[in-house]
Amino acid sequence: MAETINKGGLGSKETHRLPPEAWPRQNSPIADNLAVKRVYQKEPIDETCWAWMKLLREKDPTKRVYPVDPYVEVYQFRENMYGILTISLDGAGDSWIYLIDGPEKAMIIDTSFGLGDLKGLCEEITGGKPLIVVNTHNHFDHAYGNAQFDEVFCHEYEAPVIARQDEHIWDYLFEPDTGRPIWAEFPREALIPWKPYKVTGVPDGYTWDLGGGYEIELVFLGGHSAGHAGYLDKQSRIFFAGDDIISMRVGVGGPRPGTPHGECASVNCMGKQMHKLAKRLDEFDHIFSGHFVGDLESIVVQYMAEACDAVVADPEGAASFVREGPRGKQYFRYVEGLGTLSYSMNSIVDGDF
Repeated sequence: MAETINKGGLGSKETHRLPPEAWPRQNSPIADNLAVKRVYQKEPIDETCWAWMKLLREKDPTKRVYPVDPYVEVYQFRENMYGILTISLDGAGDSWIYLIDGPEKAMIIDTSFGLGDLKGLCEEITGGKPLIVVNTHNHFDHAYGNAQFDEVFCHEYEAPVIARQDEHIWDYLFEPDTGRPIWAEFPREALIPWKPYKVTGVPDGYTWDLGGGYEIELVFLGGHSAGHAGYLDKQSRIFFAGDDIISMRVGVGGPRPGTPHGECASVNCMGKQMHKLAKRLDEFDHIFSGHFVGDLESIVVQYMAEACDAVVADPEGAASFVREGPRGKQYFRYVEGLGTLSYSMNSIVDGDF
């Protein structure tokens, strides 16, 4: 059966039907019993990342699917830290939500697409503890579930963009003529209806206390988005890096028109922030990313900082390979211990950050 795919980018109403034999190569299937099924994958996932995900999803003994939210898989990565895996609804890489169950309060880092009862799931896992909701950045696969909650925190540079959300944020996931989902099969009513909520931007270094001095600190990173932030769990010695440290590819697209502080969505800004973070490697041991492999060694922060330095110094010469894309040349720099840093000439941006 031919499937509909979106060829015009996010929010585009231009759709085309292609037969399965014309699709890009698809990774081998992963067995699951979720109530959402992938239909089309926009691009192949790196084989190493996919193998790690396949082993985790098919063999990890901590995996659970809760009846309150049958659209996600829950993994217990630490005694009080859970990874909530969400299937991508737009054909990209599946994304992680992280839940920290503190002594008195809990925190979730990112909210994915908003498919299923994430709020109810967190309440069931934590026993109904007060919940603090934070975003690493504004992108659809990390922040479109925000409206299930009354207030969401983020870095102050990201707040104006997140605040632009409305009830139409999910329109691009569906065929405009039939209303059928394009990239994944799921009932539209499982998207919890959007409602206004409070977006609170906070500065670099802001901390939350989950009880008894259990502190989580927001760490400004820039790079993948202007206000991209990571979160440092000081007690568990874990850094949650969002999409600025990923085992497959970290994309830095550069300033976008109309986006405040767009100069921070740059390789230069991210490199400077990574160097600052590298000076704090004695404060955390492992990194959990917004996609794919978790429990990365903390030293990859230094490797990313060095890759950014090389790109800023010589953008063309630092590239390991180059591809032609719809917006021109896309450059890729290999990053030790991770994968690649993806950038364009618009992504560099001079300045102090």
